[in-house]
Amino acid sequence: MPDICMPSLGADMVSGTLLEWRVAAGDRVARGDIVGLIETEKATMELESFADGVIEALLVEPGTKVAVGTVLARLGGGADARPVSAPPAAPPPAPALVPAPPAMPAPSGPPAPAIPAPAVTAPARVRSSPAARQRARELGLDLATIHGSGPHGAVILRDVVAPAPAPAPAPAPAPAPERPRRAPPTSGRVRDAIAAVMSRSKREIPHFYLSHTISLKRALAWLADTNRDRAIQERILPGAVLLRAVALALWEFPELNGFYVDGAFRPSEQVHLATAISLRTGGLVAPAILDADNLPLAELMRELADLVVRARAGRLRSSELTSATITVTSLGERGCDTVFPVIDPPQVAIVGFGAITERPWVEG
Repeated sequence: MPDICMPSLGADMVSGTLLEWRVAAGDRVARGDIVGLIETEKATMELESFADGVIEALLVEPGTKVAVGTVLARLGGGADARPVSAPPAAPPPAPALVPAPPAMPAPSGPPAPAIPAPAVTAPARVRSSPAARQRARELGLDLATIHGSGPHGAVILRDVVAPAPAPAPAPAPAPAPERPRRAPPTSGRVRDAIAAVMSRSKREIPHFYLSHTISLKRALAWLADTNRDRAIQERILPGAVLLRAVALALWEFPELNGFYVDGAFRPSEQVHLATAISLRTGGLVAPAILDADNLPLAELMRELADLVVRARAGRLRSSELTSATITVTSLGERGCDTVFPVIDPPQVAIVGFGAITERPWVEG
């Protein structure tokens, strides 16, 4: 029975932080159930169970940073277990403490014992990331007073800001200073992680690039006809057509679908198609649409839309960030004519799509 371990999001990831558990010892889980939330340098994601079984023990406390591959929970196959969706039974409430009426003291006896004061309940722990807690300590801030924008209201690093200083007296008029260059909104850790992966890719993988221009006249005409009677939220975008084309092409070119590990290529029997998604706070992630070659076009479009929403909300699953067999990046919507992207190791290929434009075209 495989245990639940800290997953790896790439060869350059060395550790991650467990933010919270969503199961308890004794819970029964099925493959794909969400059992916890973890944070890495590139993303916050939901931790899945990759097998059916029973949680025998939780081995790592929330807030702990551990190395990739560390066992987080023991998974067994016990018969007596509660389902993960059923909360553990709460203990019966303790009886209220009611002081007894004072007794008449005996003429020569010891004094009556004092009634103990009721216990003070500790405040609930604020859900927060380790980086946010460290920054709050440095600034002397109370996490309970900070509104969290992370998953399930967790306080994350960008939520912790220094208090604004008291306003200073208005200075004498001076020439307007040169407009400062806007700093990138993404955190330095994310950019460092991306830079490490891309540097390793260019250093170790012998890249070569192929470019080809194709006509989308028939595809766009079909899309216009297909979307005519669809609601706006159900329309199929050209990007989904391109993803579908890549997924089907890999049936004919399986040598592009897989991994280069231990000096050899290992083809994949499944097509888990990663797509690069830009984040609103800067940076990007490339989660995978699992079994993309088996999805009809309309369902592939729904999966793509859902993936974008969850990626930008920080609710990706661990399997979506660890299973990709090839990646697609599309900069056409940003007006880029041609894209020559960098391979994401240990994958062996990446496909880039540029803009769809109108131009003269010879037919026949």
